[in-house]
Amino acid sequence: MFNALSGMGGGGQVNHTASNNASTALYTTFAIFGILGGGIYNLLGPRLTLSMGCSTYVLYAGSLLYYNHTPKQPFVIVAGAILGIGAGLLWACQGAIMTSYPPENRKGTYIAIFWSIFNMGGVIGGLIPFVLNYNREKAKSVSDGTYIGFMIFMSIGTVLALGILPPSRVIRKDGTRCTNMKYSKVSTEVIEILKLFLNWKLLLIVPAAWSSNFFYTYQFNNVNGAMFNLRTRGLNNVFYWGAQMLGSIGIGYILDFSFKSRRTRGFFGIGVVSFLGTAIWAGGLANQLSYSRKDAPDVLDFKDSKADYAGPFLLYFSYGLLDAIFQSLVYWMIGALANDSETLSRYVGFYKGVQSAGAAVAWQVDEHKAPYLNQLIANWSLTTVSYPLLAVLVFYAVKDKTEAEISSTVDDVKPSAPAAVEDKSYVNGNGVEKSTKETE
Repeated sequence: MFNALSGMGGGGQVNHTASNNASTALYTTFAIFGILGGGIYNLLGPRLTLSMGCSTYVLYAGSLLYYNHTPKQPFVIVAGAILGIGAGLLWACQGAIMTSYPPENRKGTYIAIFWSIFNMGGVIGGLIPFVLNYNREKAKSVSDGTYIGFMIFMSIGTVLALGILPPSRVIRKDGTRCTNMKYSKVSTEVIEILKLFLNWKLLLIVPAAWSSNFFYTYQFNNVNGAMFNLRTRGLNNVFYWGAQMLGSIGIGYILDFSFKSRRTRGFFGIGVVSFLGTAIWAGGLANQLSYSRKDAPDVLDFKDSKADYAGPFLLYFSYGLLDAIFQSLVYWMIGALANDSETLSRYVGFYKGVQSAGAAVAWQVDEHKAPYLNQLIANWSLTTVSYPLLAVLVFYAVKDKTEAEISSTVDDVKPSAPAAVEDKSYVNGNGVEKSTKETE
């Protein structure tokens, strides 16, 4: 739901300032609690961690409803900061579940399943403002009913999170457990979190993590928010998040089934994402050269603009596709580094923390009116730099055989018990019975 809210540009408000500042506060606290979130998850377990995280989304949507009637920023900014804390908890927990609960050879599939469910929320969330604002062609900010609809769905998610099983009670199909740890300690988590900043595997992921939410500001505010009217933005978001569902399924298949070798699948996945990413950002550059912050484009409507709408719509759809395959690839990389829930919760928390720090910077870059073209070039450069670093990670850290396969191989080469020697008796020349059985 939050994705759809952000995707409308400015949180559905005519003035993006309040939403940009709230988003900066959000991603600043998110950067801190994203990193801490893995440790908190290990201490509290998934139920409390998820439910507490979800509840902060309701407050944020309510603050935008408040802003519709009382256009004062402080409440929205504070709600954004609180949401950053909750988002850190939710995403660290979600990442641990998504990467540690599946068997090793199905992590890409589970990521695709999660990403499809996740973006179904964005699809539904895009339909809400589209339907409720369909006849408000000249409207600049969304109706109260839009925010209330978001709050209802978010509240349902807060309650449903209490039904999640803890990792100690999850047994995979192959008989292995997600974790044998029943509980953790604060001192243990502090030490393990500090170690993350010296982990060379995670440092290779930093550019990908930084860029993976950095481009949202540009895409939401300066493509969807700048080029389309309100009702068309809602429709665009339906397809933006729908494209993510398709992208996650496609990349999930590649990362799990395209080749027998897991490392080969990783290299091939990087190649596919880098090729599509380069093509999509090149299309974005062609589109961006047609308008700027000082030379605003004519606002497009999906009905009235006809053929002029097709190109920018296809580009925005492709941006959604790229987001899904890029982030799914990074999650698969993280999942390939470990299997236990407590370690992966910290790894994902580190990823989300760096990701959110990048997003906090991006929202302020836009708030300070950086040229659209400069933002596009920065986004394209950041994603491009990440591809060779991910390839290095696959080369040095991703193993072809899973732990289960290695264990099976060890069992196969264990020395077998000596074969039984048949005991044959005979009578020697002196009439004494002898045995041919030899002992070792």
